[in-house]
Amino acid sequence: MTNAFSALGLSEGIASALTELGYEEPTPIQTSAIPSLLNGRDVLGQAATGTGKTAAFALPLIERYIVGSEASTPLVMILTPTRELCLQVAESFINFGKNIGIRVAPIYGGQEYGRQIRLLQRGVHVVVATPGRALDHIARGTLDLSNIQALVLDEADEMLDMGFADELDAILQALPEQHQTALFSATLPSRIQAIADSHLKDPDHIVIAREKTSEGEVPRVPQIAYMVGRAHRLAALGRILDVESSELAIVFARTRNEVDEVTEGLRHRGFTVEALHGGLDQASRDRVMKRAKNGTLEVVVATDVAARGIDLDNVTHVINFGIPASLETYVHRIGRTGRAGRSGVAITVLEPREHRQLRSLEGITKAKIELRSVPSVTDVRAKRMELTRAAVNEELLADNFDKYRVLVEQLCEDADVFDVAAAAIAYADRLAGGQQDEDEIPTVTPFERKKRPLSDKPRERMSNREAEQGMTRIFIGAGREMGIKPGDIVGAIANEAGIASRRIGAIEISDRFSLVEVDSPVAMAVITALRETTIKGRNVTVKKDQPKRSAGYRDVEQDGKRGHYERRERAPKREPRKSRFDE
Repeated sequence: MTNAFSALGLSEGIASALTELGYEEPTPIQTSAIPSLLNGRDVLGQAATGTGKTAAFALPLIERYIVGSEASTPLVMILTPTRELCLQVAESFINFGKNIGIRVAPIYGGQEYGRQIRLLQRGVHVVVATPGRALDHIARGTLDLSNIQALVLDEADEMLDMGFADELDAILQALPEQHQTALFSATLPSRIQAIADSHLKDPDHIVIAREKTSEGEVPRVPQIAYMVGRAHRLAALGRILDVESSELAIVFARTRNEVDEVTEGLRHRGFTVEALHGGLDQASRDRVMKRAKNGTLEVVVATDVAARGIDLDNVTHVINFGIPASLETYVHRIGRTGRAGRSGVAITVLEPREHRQLRSLEGITKAKIELRSVPSVTDVRAKRMELTRAAVNEELLADNFDKYRVLVEQLCEDADVFDVAAAAIAYADRLAGGQQDEDEIPTVTPFERKKRPLSDKPRERMSNREAEQGMTRIFIGAGREMGIKPGDIVGAIANEAGIASRRIGAIEISDRFSLVEVDSPVAMAVITALRETTIKGRNVTVKKDQPKRSAGYRDVEQDGKRGHYERRERAPKREPRKSRFDE
């Protein structure tokens, strides 16, 4: 297998180190990038996370600049967006170059300057740094870039997203004019293209598309979506984790508060889970990462910023708790599973209003997203029974339960042996949380705009007619002046009350109030749910609309407020006064 890497131009010493590390054959990005970098060309590499980018630039740069060189001022510089990725890249360089005595200095924030300065003063071949700390050392005069022969920007799009644009410009200006540059990024937005155009010279543009699945073949990272009302998202997430056989799952949430809410909810459900967001100090982050790597965690709930640069090979499930704000973020997230040839699953828990965005995600990933029903109570119970059966079977095979035989024999004196076994499994099921979530999660459907028949006649106002048969009309104290649109009302009802859009009828919006018709059986549930939430960030009056009154009353809209006012009887017509000329 060594020849597979040797054929790319790598020396036997480096190829043998790869064999010891378990590398068998190069990945597509390695096959394309290694020869170009060995020949001194600049490279613009576009490939998803987990495709082997680190080896793609580390191996040729070690071969070209480090082999046979003394450790003094650094020859190669790697910039990474986060501390975690900095340490991982540094470790990879050390492993790849262990047979040639390579010296590497990881430079990142959160560690004391003195230790890093002493490491640099002893002499290094490679500096792996985060942009902020690298710039600090440059300003202090403790990081000498005068001999840099090659620069790599790893996860460049992430660095820009994290606000390192100014730091990158300053570092690039401090480098020698003649040096080799490689830029690697999962996506190629205009900002990255601008950097490439400014700082790369005639680069070899390498694009590694996601692996296509043959017809009839199961994709390595299947993408699945579950649609559920907003009020039931957390319960649905717990159900999904219950039925999925995950080794380690990363759940992505949008905000710190949402991360904490999801973490607490899953912990209450019995999962071993930790939060990861910007509010944690470095010691807490290190503790979470250590637990994730050694297998003592089932779930990590994180924001995108906190998870950047994290490289965990044991992630089997990536779960989006809502569709992310950008398509590129989705690509980064799902790239964290199915790595190193392993299988993985990408799951999205979305609300009905987000349904249309699935098509955009399918477009950017070039893969079908399967829309599934949320696991039912029966599904969860069946999965728990399966796990219990497997665990009991393992105990039987281990044959290490003699100390319990006396207890079983005592129990069997008063009960049938099958009853004793069933009672023991029932007890184990309760310990595993088998009594939770007995209520089914309501099924929801995507929002569909109802087509109304065209008519030459002007449409009669809802306030001037009875509600449709089987429907109840609801008054909502918010209208056009608050920017209310039909979609806002449909979204509020479907998300907060868990009501399918097909059960929502006609909607009429006036300046200061709105009327909506819903199926009568769910009317009170809708009213209760809307009273407990906000519309456009405000609490509004929600009530059952008053029925049409008799002809003696009239419906009016007065100062934006609607009500029923008693109709005045018209005075009898007066006889016209006679003029004196009529006489």
